[in-house]
Amino acid sequence: MSLHFRAISEDEPGPIWAGLFAGFWPFYRRWWASEGVSGRPTYRECRLALKRHMPEILPLYEELCELAGGSDSAARFLSFYCPPRYLSGCSQAIWQGDQPLLVRNYDYSPRAFDAILLRTRWQGRRVIGMSDGMFGLIDGMNDAGLALSLTFGGRREVGEGFGIPLILRYILQTCETLDEAAAALRRIPCHMSYNVTVLDRQRRYFTAYLTPDRPAVIAHVPVATNHQERVEWSSHARFTATVERERFLLNRLTMHPETQDRFISVFLRPPLYSTAFSSGFGTLYTAAYMPAEGQMQVWWPQHVWTHGLQRFKAGSQFILIPDSTPGAAVS
Repeated sequence: MSLHFRAISEDEPGPIWAGLFAGFWPFYRRWWASEGVSGRPTYRECRLALKRHMPEILPLYEELCELAGGSDSAARFLSFYCPPRYLSGCSQAIWQGDQPLLVRNYDYSPRAFDAILLRTRWQGRRVIGMSDGMFGLIDGMNDAGLALSLTFGGRREVGEGFGIPLILRYILQTCETLDEAAAALRRIPCHMSYNVTVLDRQRRYFTAYLTPDRPAVIAHVPVATNHQERVEWSSHARFTATVERERFLLNRLTMHPETQDRFISVFLRPPLYSTAFSSGFGTLYTAAYMPAEGQMQVWWPQHVWTHGLQRFKAGSQFILIPDSTPGAAVS
């Protein structure tokens, strides 16, 4: 099979975003209703939760709801409040060289993925990142020099809170410093367990361990896979090889300093690179964020796609994903 990746830029929410949402909405709606609709929070409850925890982006949320057609179900979906559960694989690490660099693999089902690199200037803040649900982000960077990405945290618990992609969007929309990002991650409830690694342009960083049932932990850790301070879901850990991937990255970081490209390239090979697409955990792309330069790259085994906050070229890539050896072709 193949994935059609698109790079899209629209400064303010408008017809491009509305058209994309309209195209995705039938799939989103089925996923959002997959565990039943009656038990999901009402529109009023969703809006109140956003107003309480992320008030700065409430006007943006309301604007997007209107562009999405104003339906009750679309508005509840776009709030990301208490969504259905979802699991991903993923590995991420901070390069130990002189320049700030965050590299991550996104391991997920190709059938449940926006495949859109979106650059926006919503509310005056320039943000670039991989879209999720057309409002959230699974990784990204802003013009204040913050870059971040997520991995699943390896716990079964589900609680009352927001889907992590909207929390990442909120941080990049509203935060300028590492301390502000840490405060937001401590404060905003997350509905499942995730690890969020944040890097700034001075090469300061942390990884936040988020859970729905415990306070967030902010750790000076440069690596995150699919567990937190210890393995708590052993079968998932074995299936995703989370401990082996973490050890591999930590060992890599203790080696003699290597070039940026060489460090990125290790994410394109086992044990970090996964071909488990049929199980929903294949590596869909590798992202490299360079916040000091305001640039990022999307990597596949046979191609590199370069973009920036200022220099951005809209376009697309058709990425071939057979069961073993993905390739790429430029369209």
